[in-house]
Parts: sequence; structure tokens; C-alpha cells
Amino acid sequence: MSVGLMPAPNPPTFDPLECASRSHEVQRLAWRMQACVDQVDQVLTSLRRAQVDDWLSPAGRAYRTTLALHASALMRARESVEASVAMVLRHSQNVSVSGERGP
Repeated sequence: MSVGLMPAPNPPTFDPLECASRSHEVQRLAWRMQACVDQVDQVLTSLRRAQVDDWLSPAGRAYRTTLALHASALMRARESVEASVAMVLRHSQNVSVSGERGP
């Protein structure tokens, strides 16, 4: 037996206030994500300060190499989150546009 999609007995009605609220909630998510990007920038700045450049021993080089690897991974993650912020903001605009079209 095949199960098909059945239309809802009562289609949803367009509520512009609800749509605006959804758009605002999606924008708030993007703002929180941007705050995370800003925090990562602060961590990266702290990592740069922690490089201990005057420590010239093999242990110092290993320490700086490890910091550089972590900073690189963190930077890639930061870039991904920053790209996601842009997508979420675009989605927030689509939420309000799609709601204006009505059912």
C-alpha cells in the first residue's frame, strides 16, 4: 500500500505578524552566530600573543607549531560560521518574502 501526501483539511492562513516574528527570530540567530565569530577572533588574537617567540628550543618550536595548527583549524571553523551567518541572514529575508506570497 502506498502512502501519499494528503492536503491539510484547513490550509494555513497568512499571518504577516507571525511571518515577521519568524524573520526576526532567524535574524537573531544570525546575530548570535556573528557574536561567536567575534569571540573566535578574540581567541585567535590571544593565540597570536601566546606564541612565545623568544623560546627558541625544540620545545618552543613544537609549541608554536601546535598553536599554529590549532589557530588554522579555528580560522577554518570561523570562516564556515561566518559563511553560515550570511546564509542565515539571506534565509531571514526569504522567510518574510515567502510569507508575503500567501497560500
